[in-house]
Amino acid sequence: MEKILHIIVTIFSITAVRYFIIAGVPFFLFYKVLTNWYSKAKIQNRAADLKDFKREILQSMQTSVVFAIIGYVVLYTPLKNYTQLYTSLNDFPLWYLPVSLILSLVIHDTYFYWMHRLLHHKRLFKLTHLVHHQSTNPSPWASYSFHFLEAWTEGAVLLVIVMVMPIHPLTVAWFTITGFIINVYGHLGYEIAPKWFRKSFLFQISNTSVHHNLHHSKFKGNYGLYFRFWDRVMGTEHPDYVKDYDRIQQNRFGSEPVVAD
Repeated sequence: MEKILHIIVTIFSITAVRYFIIAGVPFFLFYKVLTNWYSKAKIQNRAADLKDFKREILQSMQTSVVFAIIGYVVLYTPLKNYTQLYTSLNDFPLWYLPVSLILSLVIHDTYFYWMHRLLHHKRLFKLTHLVHHQSTNPSPWASYSFHFLEAWTEGAVLLVIVMVMPIHPLTVAWFTITGFIINVYGHLGYEIAPKWFRKSFLFQISNTSVHHNLHHSKFKGNYGLYFRFWDRVMGTEHPDYVKDYDRIQQNRFGSEPVVAD
């Protein structure tokens, strides 16, 4: 039991440190140092306060404990024998590492979209997902700010990924870091995408900070995590998204973007 607790505490510590670095650095830059410099990039005029930040951090630490337990179960219990985790880099070509990372993000986005829509069901929303939506104007600290039960459903995607595809623990680590960086961007409260992004095909497939911020302010639509695919296919993308994105970017850059819808 002592060994189990040691492993879980270690995973939790790594998760917590990662949280405070990846969420903390952007928070410090955009909410303390560069606030005036990036004022035109701010998505909502209302400012979150210290009470919001404390709540988001405390809930995120609770989520980190849940994620640590899930990580332990997947990586260190007999359940691992029933997964497709592989430990030798020679089992698959090295090019498969980045490919498996992309595949894991695609799987996660699909999982997240349908889980997210389910959590917005009126019978589940108040019981679980409302905790996350207390952050109507989210900050980077809100990225892991979930209800205890939602934390389990969020973290369970790791079990899905290791069951459905071969994946190396190194890629699992990349997946958790990459996914969290994108999640922090979605909750940043500022739109920092470059001007050229609007004209590229990436705008058509990728979510932005405006995209997810609109979900927090309107409480519906824009359920995807990384990509616009499911929202566009299922007709759940908020109708004001592109207009709001263009408004923010025009405010930042002072010119109309080229429409590429």
